[in-house]
Amino acid sequence: MANIKSAKKRILVIETKTLRNKMIKSRVKTLVKKVDAAVAAGDKSAAAASLKAAVVAIDKAAAKGIFHKNTAARKVSRLSRAVNKIA
Repeated sequence: MANIKSAKKRILVIETKTLRNKMIKSRVKTLVKKVDAAVAAGDKSAAAASLKAAVVAIDKAAAKGIFHKNTAARKVSRLSRAVNKIA
């Protein structure tokens, strides 16, 4: 355990940020699963709606530095491609 006051504070701050990052990552994963489920069911309108929500969440996570911008772009691209393949 840290002895210095500033180090103790950093531990608390990092803990808070870690929880926030986990929450955001979990939300993104849930939204991606919703898109995948709609694609698997072949429901174009539901897939498009859930894609929109997932893209917003992924972009926000990338803006906050939780995902690298290329990772976010890759995730969005793969989801969009999957939704567009539904005929």
